[in-house]
Amino acid sequence: MSNLNNKVAIITGAASGIGLACARRYAQEGAIIIGLDRNRTDAWSSFEAATDACRFHQADVTDADAINAAAAKTVEEFGRIDILLTAAGIGEAGPVNMLDEDTWDRVINVNLKGTFLSIKAVLDTMMAQRSGSIVTVASVEGLNGTEGGSAYNASKGGVVMLTKNIAIDYGRLGIRCNSICPGFIDTPLLHEVMGAMPDFKKDVERETKMGRFGKPEEIAGAACFLASDDASFVTGHSLVVDGGYTAGHSHGIVELMGLV
Repeated sequence: MSNLNNKVAIITGAASGIGLACARRYAQEGAIIIGLDRNRTDAWSSFEAATDACRFHQADVTDADAINAAAAKTVEEFGRIDILLTAAGIGEAGPVNMLDEDTWDRVINVNLKGTFLSIKAVLDTMMAQRSGSIVTVASVEGLNGTEGGSAYNASKGGVVMLTKNIAIDYGRLGIRCNSICPGFIDTPLLHEVMGAMPDFKKDVERETKMGRFGKPEEIAGAACFLASDDASFVTGHSLVVDGGYTAGHSHGIVELMGLV
Protein backbone atom coordinates (compact mmCIF):
# COMPACT_ATOMS: atom_id res chain seq x y z
CA MET A 1 0.00 0.00 0.00
CA SER A 2 1.21 3.50 -0.77
CA ASN A 3 1.91 5.33 2.43
CA LEU A 4 0.41 8.65 3.45
CA ASN A 5 3.71 10.34 4.11
CA ASN A 6 3.20 14.06 4.91
CA LYS A 7 -0.45 13.97 3.84
CA VAL A 8 -2.62 16.28 5.96
CA ALA A 9 -5.66 14.37 7.22
CA ILE A 10 -8.66 15.79 9.07
CA ILE A 11 -10.60 13.12 10.97
CA THR A 12 -13.93 13.79 12.66
CA GLY A 13 -15.02 11.65 15.59
CA ALA A 14 -11.31 11.09 16.10
CA ALA A 15 -11.24 10.59 19.87
CA SER A 16 -12.68 7.06 20.01
CA GLY A 17 -13.82 4.03 18.06
CA ILE A 18 -13.35 3.93 14.31
CA GLY A 19 -12.12 7.52 14.14
CA LEU A 20 -9.32 6.89 16.62
CA ALA A 21 -8.32 3.65 14.89
CA CYS A 22 -8.11 5.53 11.58
CA ALA A 23 -6.05 8.30 13.18
CA ARG A 24 -3.59 5.72 14.50
CA ARG A 25 -3.33 3.95 11.15
CA TYR A 26 -2.97 7.16 9.16
CA ALA A 27 -0.23 8.29 11.56
CA GLN A 28 1.57 4.95 11.12
CA GLU A 29 1.49 5.62 7.38
CA GLY A 30 3.12 9.01 7.88
CA ALA A 31 0.14 11.38 7.77
CA ILE A 32 -0.25 14.59 9.75
CA ILE A 33 -3.38 14.10 11.86
CA ILE A 34 -5.92 16.80 12.66
CA GLY A 35 -8.44 15.26 15.05
CA LEU A 36 -11.89 16.75 15.65
CA ASP A 37 -14.27 15.60 18.36
CA ARG A 38 -16.62 16.97 20.97
CA ASN A 39 -14.31 15.90 23.79
CA ARG A 40 -10.71 14.87 24.20
CA THR A 41 -10.63 11.29 25.55
CA ASP A 42 -7.86 9.58 27.50
CA ALA A 43 -7.30 7.31 24.50
CA TRP A 44 -6.82 10.32 22.24
CA SER A 45 -4.46 11.97 24.73
CA SER A 46 -2.32 8.83 24.79
CA PHE A 47 -2.26 8.74 21.00
CA GLU A 48 -1.43 12.44 20.80
CA ALA A 49 1.42 12.07 23.29
CA ALA A 50 2.96 9.32 21.17
CA THR A 51 2.53 11.09 17.82
CA ASP A 52 4.70 13.95 16.61
CA ALA A 53 2.47 15.38 13.90
CA CYS A 54 -0.93 15.60 15.59
CA ARG A 55 -3.41 18.37 16.45
CA PHE A 56 -6.78 18.33 18.21
CA HIS A 57 -9.74 20.67 17.81
CA GLN A 58 -12.73 20.43 20.09
CA ALA A 59 -15.63 20.69 17.67
CA ASP A 60 -19.13 19.35 17.17
CA VAL A 61 -19.74 18.37 13.55
CA THR A 62 -23.15 20.06 13.65
CA ASP A 63 -21.43 23.41 14.34
CA ALA A 64 -20.43 24.82 10.95
CA ASP A 65 -18.39 27.64 12.47
CA ALA A 66 -16.30 25.22 14.54
CA ILE A 67 -15.68 22.89 11.59
CA ASN A 68 -14.79 25.77 9.28
CA ALA A 69 -12.43 27.22 11.87
CA ALA A 70 -10.63 23.88 12.26
CA ALA A 71 -10.25 23.56 8.49
CA ALA A 72 -8.98 27.14 8.18
CA LYS A 73 -6.49 26.60 11.01
CA THR A 74 -5.25 23.45 9.29
CA VAL A 75 -4.61 25.31 6.04
CA GLU A 76 -2.96 28.19 7.92
CA GLU A 77 -0.56 25.81 9.67
CA PHE A 78 0.09 23.17 6.99
CA GLY A 79 -0.90 24.84 3.72
CA ARG A 80 -3.22 22.09 2.48
CA ILE A 81 -5.81 19.40 3.29
CA ASP A 82 -5.21 16.10 1.53
CA ILE A 83 -7.64 13.79 3.32
CA LEU A 84 -10.95 14.11 5.13
CA LEU A 85 -12.39 11.15 7.00
CA THR A 86 -15.82 11.61 8.58
CA ALA A 87 -16.20 9.16 11.46
CA ALA A 88 -18.37 11.22 13.82
CA GLY A 89 -21.73 9.57 14.39
CA ILE A 90 -24.40 8.52 16.86
CA GLY A 91 -26.61 5.44 16.94
CA GLU A 92 -29.97 6.46 18.36
CA ALA A 93 -32.98 5.13 16.49
CA GLY A 94 -36.30 3.30 16.83
CA PRO A 95 -39.35 2.47 14.70
CA VAL A 96 -41.02 5.59 13.36
CA ASN A 97 -44.16 5.41 15.47
CA MET A 98 -42.01 5.35 18.63
CA LEU A 99 -39.45 7.93 17.46
CA ASP A 100 -39.78 11.49 18.66
CA GLU A 101 -38.90 14.39 16.40
CA ASP A 102 -35.96 15.53 18.54
CA THR A 103 -34.27 12.13 18.24
CA TRP A 104 -34.81 12.08 14.48
CA ASP A 105 -33.30 15.56 14.15
CA ARG A 106 -30.34 14.71 16.37
CA VAL A 107 -29.41 11.58 14.40
CA ILE A 108 -29.81 13.24 11.00
CA ASN A 109 -27.93 16.34 12.16
CA VAL A 110 -24.90 14.46 13.47
CA ASN A 111 -24.66 11.63 10.95
CA LEU A 112 -25.77 13.30 7.71
CA LYS A 113 -25.62 17.06 8.19
CA GLY A 114 -22.33 16.68 10.08
CA THR A 115 -20.88 14.81 7.10
CA PHE A 116 -22.15 17.51 4.74
CA LEU A 117 -20.67 20.33 6.84
CA SER A 118 -17.32 18.56 7.19
CA ILE A 119 -17.05 18.00 3.44
CA LYS A 120 -18.14 21.56 2.70
CA ALA A 121 -15.42 22.89 5.03
CA VAL A 122 -12.59 21.29 3.03
CA LEU A 123 -13.88 21.58 -0.53
CA ASP A 124 -12.56 25.07 -1.34
CA THR A 125 -9.06 24.01 -0.30
CA MET A 126 -9.21 20.73 -2.21
CA MET A 127 -10.63 22.47 -5.28
CA ALA A 128 -7.82 25.04 -5.22
CA GLN A 129 -5.14 22.37 -4.96
CA ARG A 130 -7.05 20.15 -7.43
CA SER A 131 -6.59 17.08 -5.29
CA GLY A 132 -8.03 15.39 -2.24
CA SER A 133 -9.50 12.18 -0.91
CA ILE A 134 -12.70 12.23 1.14
CA VAL A 135 -13.65 9.05 3.00
CA THR A 136 -17.07 9.01 4.65
CA VAL A 137 -18.08 6.44 7.23
CA ALA A 138 -21.54 5.16 6.37
CA SER A 139 -22.83 1.71 7.39
CA VAL A 140 -24.23 -1.52 5.99
CA GLU A 141 -27.45 -0.15 7.49
CA GLY A 142 -27.29 2.58 4.88
CA LEU A 143 -27.46 -0.11 2.20
CA ASN A 144 -29.86 -2.60 3.81
CA GLY A 145 -32.31 -1.69 6.54
CA THR A 146 -32.51 -3.26 9.98
CA GLU A 147 -35.42 -3.48 12.35
CA GLY A 148 -36.02 -0.35 14.38
CA GLY A 149 -33.24 1.59 12.67
CA SER A 150 -35.28 4.21 10.86
CA ALA A 151 -33.37 7.41 11.69
CA TYR A 152 -29.93 5.82 11.75
CA ASN A 153 -30.50 3.91 8.52
CA ALA A 154 -31.90 6.99 6.79
CA SER A 155 -28.91 9.06 7.89
CA LYS A 156 -26.38 6.50 6.68
CA GLY A 157 -28.23 5.94 3.41
CA GLY A 158 -28.00 9.69 2.95
CA VAL A 159 -24.25 9.55 3.56
CA VAL A 160 -23.90 6.91 0.83
CA MET A 161 -25.77 9.04 -1.71
CA LEU A 162 -24.01 12.26 -0.68
CA THR A 163 -20.70 10.48 -1.21
CA LYS A 164 -21.70 9.52 -4.75
CA ASN A 165 -22.71 13.08 -5.55
CA ILE A 166 -19.42 14.50 -4.27
CA ALA A 167 -17.61 12.00 -6.51
CA ILE A 168 -19.72 13.05 -9.49
CA ASP A 169 -19.47 16.79 -8.93
CA TYR A 170 -15.77 17.13 -8.09
CA GLY A 171 -14.01 14.22 -9.79
CA ARG A 172 -12.75 16.41 -12.64
CA LEU A 173 -11.06 18.60 -10.06
CA GLY A 174 -9.01 15.68 -8.78
CA ILE A 175 -11.13 15.07 -5.70
CA ARG A 176 -12.14 11.49 -4.90
CA CYS A 177 -14.93 10.59 -2.48
CA ASN A 178 -15.74 7.10 -1.23
CA SER A 179 -17.68 5.64 1.67
CA ILE A 180 -16.88 2.77 3.97
CA CYS A 181 -19.90 0.74 5.07
CA PRO A 182 -18.87 -1.10 8.23
CA GLY A 183 -20.82 -3.99 9.60
CA PHE A 184 -21.04 -4.45 13.35
CA ILE A 185 -17.75 -3.22 14.80
CA ASP A 186 -16.57 -3.63 18.40
CA THR A 187 -16.73 0.02 19.48
CA PRO A 188 -18.20 1.93 22.44
CA LEU A 189 -21.15 2.84 20.19
CA LEU A 190 -21.90 -0.83 19.53
CA HIS A 191 -21.80 -1.70 23.22
CA GLU A 192 -24.06 1.23 23.99
CA VAL A 193 -26.64 0.13 21.42
CA MET A 194 -26.50 -3.60 22.17
CA GLY A 195 -26.06 -3.47 25.94
CA ALA A 196 -29.73 -4.09 26.64
CA MET A 197 -30.28 -6.53 23.74
CA PRO A 198 -28.23 -9.71 24.31
CA ASP A 199 -30.38 -11.80 21.92
CA PHE A 200 -29.83 -9.28 19.12
CA LYS A 201 -26.10 -9.39 19.79
CA LYS A 202 -26.08 -13.19 19.41
CA ASP A 203 -28.11 -13.00 16.21
CA VAL A 204 -25.74 -10.44 14.67
CA GLU A 205 -22.76 -12.62 15.53
CA ARG A 206 -24.48 -15.57 13.85
CA GLU A 207 -25.39 -13.57 10.73
CA THR A 208 -21.84 -12.22 10.45
CA LYS A 209 -20.33 -15.01 8.38
CA MET A 210 -16.94 -14.73 10.05
CA GLY A 211 -18.63 -15.38 13.39
CA ARG A 212 -17.45 -12.28 15.22
CA PHE A 213 -17.71 -8.52 15.39
CA GLY A 214 -15.22 -6.49 13.42
CA LYS A 215 -12.37 -4.52 14.93
CA PRO A 216 -11.94 -0.77 14.44
CA GLU A 217 -8.48 -1.47 13.05
CA GLU A 218 -10.06 -3.49 10.23
CA ILE A 219 -12.08 -0.46 9.19
CA ALA A 220 -8.96 1.67 9.47
CA GLY A 221 -7.18 -0.59 6.99
CA ALA A 222 -9.92 0.00 4.42
CA ALA A 223 -9.92 3.73 5.17
CA CYS A 224 -6.17 3.84 4.63
CA PHE A 225 -6.52 2.19 1.21
CA LEU A 226 -9.24 4.62 0.09
CA ALA A 227 -7.19 7.62 1.20
CA SER A 228 -4.02 6.40 -0.49
CA ASP A 229 -2.73 6.64 -4.04
CA ASP A 230 -3.44 2.91 -4.41
CA ALA A 231 -7.09 3.96 -4.76
CA SER A 232 -6.32 6.70 -7.30
CA PHE A 233 -9.01 5.45 -9.72
CA VAL A 234 -11.61 4.62 -7.06
CA THR A 235 -14.34 7.17 -6.45
CA GLY A 236 -18.06 7.10 -5.75
CA HIS A 237 -17.68 3.63 -4.27
CA SER A 238 -19.24 2.17 -1.12
CA LEU A 239 -16.78 -0.33 0.32
CA VAL A 240 -18.55 -2.87 2.52
CA VAL A 241 -16.41 -4.15 5.41
CA ASP A 242 -18.77 -6.38 7.36
CA GLY A 243 -17.38 -9.89 7.77
CA GLY A 244 -19.96 -11.18 5.30
CA TYR A 245 -23.01 -9.82 7.15
CA THR A 246 -24.66 -8.63 3.93
CA ALA A 247 -23.51 -11.59 1.80
CA GLY A 248 -26.71 -13.51 2.48
CA HIS A 249 -28.67 -15.25 5.20
CA SER A 250 -27.56 -18.05 7.52
CA HIS A 251 -29.98 -20.78 8.56
CA GLY A 252 -27.74 -23.16 10.49
CA ILE A 253 -26.93 -25.39 7.53
CA VAL A 254 -23.16 -24.84 7.71
CA GLU A 255 -23.26 -26.09 11.29
CA LEU A 256 -25.08 -29.25 10.17
CA MET A 257 -22.38 -29.77 7.54
CA GLY A 258 -19.61 -29.33 10.09
CA LEU A 259 -18.25 -26.16 8.51
CA VAL A 260 -17.48 -24.42 11.79
